[in-house]
Amino acid sequence: MAEKLNLKNLLFPVFIVLFFNIFALLPSAASTSTDEANALLKWKASFANQTQSRLPSWTLLSHNATNSKPSISQCTWFGISCNSAGSVIKINMTGFGLKGTLHEFSFSSFPNLAKLDLAVNSLSGNIPSQIAYLSKLTYLDLSTNQFSGEIPSEICLLTNLRVLHILQNDLNGSIPNDIGRLRYLEDLALCNNGLHGPIPASFGKLSNLAHLYLFNNSLSGFIPSELGNLKKLIDLYIFTNSFIGPIPSTFGNLKQLTVLHAYNNNLSGPIPKEIGNLKSLTSLSFSANNLSGPIPVSLGGLRNLTFLHLDQNQLSGPIPEELGNSISLTYLVLSANQLNGPVPASFGNLVDLEYLYLSQNKLSGSIPQELGNLVKLKDVQLYENQFTGYLPQNICRGGSLQKFTTYKNRFNGPIPRSLKNCKSLVRVRLEENQLTGNIAEDFGVYPNLNFIDLSYNKFHGEISSNWGRCPKLVYLHISGNNISGRIPPEIGIGTQLQELDFSSNHVVGEIPRELGKLTSISRLMLGDNQLFGGIPPELGALTNLEILNLSGNNLSESIPEYLENFSKLHDLNLSNNKFNQEIPAQLGKLPILSKLDLSHNLLRGEIPSQISNMESLEHLNLSHNCLSGFIPKNFNEMNRSLEVDISYNDLQGPVPDNKAFQDASIQAFAGNKDLCGIVRGLRPCNQLVSRRGHNKLVFSITFPLLGALLLLLVSIGIYDINGEICTGLAETELYLVLLFIYLLFYIIL
Repeated sequence: MAEKLNLKNLLFPVFIVLFFNIFALLPSAASTSTDEANALLKWKASFANQTQSRLPSWTLLSHNATNSKPSISQCTWFGISCNSAGSVIKINMTGFGLKGTLHEFSFSSFPNLAKLDLAVNSLSGNIPSQIAYLSKLTYLDLSTNQFSGEIPSEICLLTNLRVLHILQNDLNGSIPNDIGRLRYLEDLALCNNGLHGPIPASFGKLSNLAHLYLFNNSLSGFIPSELGNLKKLIDLYIFTNSFIGPIPSTFGNLKQLTVLHAYNNNLSGPIPKEIGNLKSLTSLSFSANNLSGPIPVSLGGLRNLTFLHLDQNQLSGPIPEELGNSISLTYLVLSANQLNGPVPASFGNLVDLEYLYLSQNKLSGSIPQELGNLVKLKDVQLYENQFTGYLPQNICRGGSLQKFTTYKNRFNGPIPRSLKNCKSLVRVRLEENQLTGNIAEDFGVYPNLNFIDLSYNKFHGEISSNWGRCPKLVYLHISGNNISGRIPPEIGIGTQLQELDFSSNHVVGEIPRELGKLTSISRLMLGDNQLFGGIPPELGALTNLEILNLSGNNLSESIPEYLENFSKLHDLNLSNNKFNQEIPAQLGKLPILSKLDLSHNLLRGEIPSQISNMESLEHLNLSHNCLSGFIPKNFNEMNRSLEVDISYNDLQGPVPDNKAFQDASIQAFAGNKDLCGIVRGLRPCNQLVSRRGHNKLVFSITFPLLGALLLLLVSIGIYDINGEICTGLAETELYLVLLFIYLLFYIIL
């Protein structure tokens, strides 16, 4: 009992002290609360009027219409949170449409503020150095605004910060060197700004950092090896900067790293084998750098890796067989390097692979048939290599393949069997190989197909009507094969077609009228075939045409006048046909035509003067026709950079006096009737003009003299008949006649 009394006696003074201290603090808390409210109202007053109207709760007056007593409860205001003492600890105005600055924000009035979130607004100006007053701040998000200037070094005094987001602004300058003082920092995002300079070595002191986002800036210099000290780092995004030098081997220490994206920089040297230590890595991208050397074998040990992007570098050597052990891969992108050798058969183990990009390398050999095991494949790009042999027959075994591009290789043999019924196909490019087969039998109907190019192979057979039944087909290219037969009229069903190229085959017959239904088409190329007849009038509906090439056929009759309606046409080639009428003057109405080739036809008549209206014309070839008359005078006003060829016609008169014609070679005018001009090899026109003037003078003198001579000869004959002319007189008369004839020839010559 005595002990209890003694304890009460001891605690009583303590309670007395605490009681008075609490009451002593109450005025201070009230004062702080008032300061915070006034500071917020002052900041509100600096906003644009529209923003102020969106904060009706920010007021010191009660909202009760019957009670206009002052209210200092800023804790009830929108976006404001307070502690139990009524002091502001959180300001959250994310995406509220604030338009203003931080210049009127009194940082010193918020001693207890722990979270300031102003992301996704329209705040501008500099970040004030007074932000250092927020000593208890743990969360600062100013991202997606319009802040400019440098990151204030005072931000490094906020040593309690755990999250610092200033991404997506207009900041410039360098990252403060003292940023390493933020030892509690876990999440740092400075991306999408205009920051420059190096990454400070003090980053190595951010031992709690888990997420680092520095991408889309202008940062430069070497990547500091000190980043390898960040043992808790999970995400490292430093892509799209200007970093140089090697990838630090210390990155191999980042055992918790799941994402490493350093693409689109100027990094050089080899990929460190230590990257293979990052067993937690799921996404790795070193694309678009200057990395060289081989792909490290150690990458095959990254069993959790789903994305591997090493494209657009200078990597060399073979693809490691060990990559087939990275069984979680869904994206494998190795294109645009200098890799050589075969594709490893171990790729058949990558059963989750959806995207395989090996294009633009020096890879060779045949594609392993094991790729047919990859039933999830969506996109396979093998183009621009040195592959040989057959394409994988089961490449669309899983029915998921959307894009298959193998152009510019040496593949031979048939089209993969699985492609015929591969309904998922969207884009197929097999051009410039040595593939064989009957094109009418190897392809089906594809509901999603947008683009297919089978050009420059060894396909035979006729064009299938199925192409017209592909409802989304936009590009159909089958040029440079051994295709025969007629163009099926069903092609006209494919009203989405924008490019149709059947050129350089053995297609016969007339151009189907049904092609006039392809009103979206911009490029129609049927050249170098055996088509005959005229150009159908139905093609006049193709007013979106930009390129029309019907050259190298047996087309005849006239060039349609409706071509004047093709206002988008910039390339018209009707050469090497049998068109035999006049050039329609309506061609002069094509405003952007840059190339006009009507050569090697049977065109007659004069060159239309309206052709000079083509202000964009750069190439004009009218050679090897039956054109006659003079070159129109208004050709003097044509494009000075025009390349012209009017050879082998029946043209005469002066060549236009402009740079295009004056700079042309004599071959461009050869084989005509009588052209002249200031072109090497042509007769100057001034001699021809003086000759014509001389001839006029000769005729004006010759005819009267010939008349006089005729009268003289008649007189001599009459006298001789009557026997009244003497021998001496006759001789004198004959002498005068001969002298007269001599003078006449002298004048003529």
